[in-house]
Amino acid sequence: MKITDKDITMIATDKIEKKNKLIADWDALLRTFVRPENEKAKATLIKYMEQILFELQDFLKAHVGITEEISLPELCLHFTDTKISKDPEKKLTTAINDIVKNLAPYAVNIASPYFIGHMTSAIPFFMVHLKTIVTALNQNVNKLETSKVASIVEKQVLAKIHRLIYNNSDSFYNTHVQNPYTTLGAFVEGGTSANFTALWVARNLCFAAKDGFKGVEAEGLAAAYAAYNINRSVILVSRRGHFSLKKAAGFLGIGNQNIIAVDVDNKQQINFTKLQEQIKKYTKDNHTKILAVVGIAGTTETGTVDPLKKIAGICKENNIYFHVDAAWGGPTLMSEKYKYLLDGIELADSVTIDGHKQFYMPIGCGMVYFKDPDSMEAVAYHSNYVNRPGSVDLGIKSIAGSREANSLVLDSSLKIMGTKGYALLIDHGIETAALFANEIKNRPCFELITPPKLNILTYRICPDHYKNQLRQADPTEKWQITKRLNAINRTVQRIQREAGFSFVSRTRLIPDIESKIELVVLRSVIMNPMTDLDILKEILDEQEKIYHDRFSEIDNNIF
Repeated sequence: MKITDKDITMIATDKIEKKNKLIADWDALLRTFVRPENEKAKATLIKYMEQILFELQDFLKAHVGITEEISLPELCLHFTDTKISKDPEKKLTTAINDIVKNLAPYAVNIASPYFIGHMTSAIPFFMVHLKTIVTALNQNVNKLETSKVASIVEKQVLAKIHRLIYNNSDSFYNTHVQNPYTTLGAFVEGGTSANFTALWVARNLCFAAKDGFKGVEAEGLAAAYAAYNINRSVILVSRRGHFSLKKAAGFLGIGNQNIIAVDVDNKQQINFTKLQEQIKKYTKDNHTKILAVVGIAGTTETGTVDPLKKIAGICKENNIYFHVDAAWGGPTLMSEKYKYLLDGIELADSVTIDGHKQFYMPIGCGMVYFKDPDSMEAVAYHSNYVNRPGSVDLGIKSIAGSREANSLVLDSSLKIMGTKGYALLIDHGIETAALFANEIKNRPCFELITPPKLNILTYRICPDHYKNQLRQADPTEKWQITKRLNAINRTVQRIQREAGFSFVSRTRLIPDIESKIELVVLRSVIMNPMTDLDILKEILDEQEKIYHDRFSEIDNNIF
């Protein structure tokens, strides 16, 4: 049989494909496990790592859009293959290129100074270095045998932030900083886990062992309620409380309907008079126990800070556990100019702070702190193979099992930045938000809804002709006008997001307690140090243009 040129080509192609085919064998596994597959892969890795490590902003600008104009259903169509290949599909070189070229463009460039819509923002470039080292070390601070010095550093960092909150004496911190039997706090995955942990402790302290009852952690809520002769426990928090508190109530078995939302005042703070009324109501009810009161230092939607000192006072009078959710606002304590905004936080029994918010750490770091170093004994667990009785492993008092050494990142960051460095970021956010609020008030097309207390504010598109109509309208007319404005603000926010030049978020608020009319509002979070008033003016200009292009002609016909 004669071999044709076509046959020769097919044979050659087959040989090349066999040569280039990736096989999962032991030699290949070892090469992949201990080093880059080849020099080309190493060069590709170095190329992108150098960009990320030393030119992070440039890398993000080049490869990651703020938002890409593609719908989620359309994007989902590209990710429907559910089979895992037996043999490798890609070399490292290809995999890296695939992430950078095919995935990154559809991620969100939260580091852009035009991205002012959420509490996730830019991180300092050195965070990538620190996180890389922590990943490479792969310490598990659940247990000393898998962490050693990392666990010791964690206790030191916890003491530093505890001191920032509670400012106890030198002798207090000398006693507890490396005390294996006391706990000033814990690193967790985020603010949600921190709130879980604080309320877990509160629940167990509230229903502690007594008179033949082994405690709620051992016997459960039904037995606890029987032992304490009640049938319900509640947690009081303002309507601006984070939804993680409801999750915590479900997690702890008390039921999320027993998170009692206390009305807020026109400043979006908890209405203290209403709180007093609720406490009086439930303390008079012999069959209901107030598990905790939660104050907020930086609400998610408006950045509001509750009157922490007053809440602490009424909790002390009534012997109620007081928790402060400072996931957002906690780092404000590093600002000499603005730490007064958190007055009273030092009176809390426990405090939540997020590392990945205003400590500017990578996602996945929360912290919870306790005034009493013995509080976390209420949630201590042991096992025979790890965290044995008598050991001093950090995992004994943690929701999480295995956990990375995030404390090493925060420890280094505190040393690199200092409190003054962090204060510059905090002050910039608060002061730029104030400038932004003034700019909004001076523009006829907009209405400021909630002025910033920290660095979060809300506003809406509400041109002067709408303002005039609202001033003269009866309640029914007000509702009709508000529905129209709500639709306008939803549409403008969506179009701006899809255009991909800038981003603000939106939420719904009832700023006027008397009218009880719910408004759709635009929400801005000012935490990127590169975000300035000029950029904020551009964002408003864009919103104004979208409104005029889409709605002004229709509005002119209406009015």
